[in-house]
Amino acid sequence: MTAHYAQENICNLLPKLEKPVRPLRNISAARQPVKHDTEKNKAQWKTMGPAKVAVPSQKNFLKKHSKEPKLPERKKEQDSKKLPALSVPQRTYHPVTEIQNRKNFINANVVAAVTALPKKPQPIYVDRRQGDKYLLETSGLVPKYIKKKDYGVTPKYVTQRNEEKKRAQKEYEASILEHLQKVAMKQLSDEERTSLLQGLKKNWEELYREFQCLPVEIDTILKRLYKEKLESQMRQLEHDIEVIEKHKVIYIANDCSNRQNQNMSSYFFP
Repeated sequence: MTAHYAQENICNLLPKLEKPVRPLRNISAARQPVKHDTEKNKAQWKTMGPAKVAVPSQKNFLKKHSKEPKLPERKKEQDSKKLPALSVPQRTYHPVTEIQNRKNFINANVVAAVTALPKKPQPIYVDRRQGDKYLLETSGLVPKYIKKKDYGVTPKYVTQRNEEKKRAQKEYEASILEHLQKVAMKQLSDEERTSLLQGLKKNWEELYREFQCLPVEIDTILKRLYKEKLESQMRQLEHDIEVIEKHKVIYIANDCSNRQNQNMSSYFFP
């Protein structure tokens, strides 16, 4: 029964597909040698240096002062010249007592301690009743600058600067005095005053004579300008004569005494 059912299975009714058989490809005879060479030289550029390097030992690390220069070793001849080592003294050895120092250090220390001056306490200050202690010297409360030898003494650069100022002031005063002597005022005497007054009046008379000689009718520009010039000169001379007659004391500068045709602006009337 079982064989009968197996022959009549529905799966057997379907046609079976057969796979097409491919023909064999051409395989090169040098395939295996080429494969072996590629595996041998594969990725050599991925390492720095050879692929297999000996691992360094842990004992060959860089030690301290290993790169510093070292002195050359001594020769045997130098070692032989060393002094022989001193032997240890025996128990029965006693030093010579006569050469020992007879100073009594105990008594000397007692005397030095008794006669020594007591140590002064270090000055301190406290900011509050239950505060901490601070040194008084570094606090700025001690007037230690007053106790200096050069306290209150004028520095050298200040004295030098003051001397230079005084020298410059003296030179300036001397130049001023020299200038004043050059332009000093000189008082005119009575004779010079009278002669000056007479000269001004004489000039006024000459100008007045020229003014009287002018024509009655002034019809040109030159005549009009000449008339105005004479009038201004006469007016100035009248003013100068009035001032000199009004002031009896007149001062004149020394540099103006040698000038000719002096102007009244060179004079000083107190």
